[in-house]
Amino acid sequence: MDFSALVDPLSAAVVIGGTALATLLRAGLGECRATIATVRHLATREFDEDALRSDLARMVQDVRVDGLVRTEPYYFRDRASQKAARAMVDARNIALFHKQMARFRALRMADNRRAHATLAMAAENAPAFGLAGTLLALSQLPADPGQGMNTALAGAVLTTLYGVLLAQLVLTPLAEAIRRSGEAEEQARDELMRWTAWQLEGAVVHPLPLPDAAEAA
Repeated sequence: MDFSALVDPLSAAVVIGGTALATLLRAGLGECRATIATVRHLATREFDEDALRSDLARMVQDVRVDGLVRTEPYYFRDRASQKAARAMVDARNIALFHKQMARFRALRMADNRRAHATLAMAAENAPAFGLAGTLLALSQLPADPGQGMNTALAGAVLTTLYGVLLAQLVLTPLAEAIRRSGEAEEQARDELMRWTAWQLEGAVVHPLPLPDAAEAA
């Protein structure tokens, strides 16, 4: 088999460009941006379970020893955890940490659902634009048979092939990878949050000393 015959940049541009444009028009710019961010998160593997476990253990130790007043969660490498810990320290409320983490969890799950739906939509669009490319190539068939007809027929076949491959080997697997990765991340985070809640249960909060009445006067 001559694999070089399967390479046609024009056919690929028709299928990929048409799929991207149709998905943008159907899903909207906001959904597409969220999808790109989620795919980037998947590709860069930003979530590090071991690092988060280490940082949570340090936070627990600091809260138990120093209380919330002197705890400084600068060491968090996970941005959501750092924001939640900062809110907890500012409000001197341990329950607020878990409330903020639950809020970030809901946001992550919503982003994953949006990305999965957008990629599934793109997977539906890809074969349609493969067919559109085929019809476009067939419309360019020359009146006289010859080399030009062979080229047009090859392009017609390739656009259909590209549409199927884009849908089944790229977009659908990517959507499922986001779903599986998101579920695994949330499961790991939930286990760490349960451990943290157990460790912080009954932790003593050391408040700042109140000024004397004479000093206040």
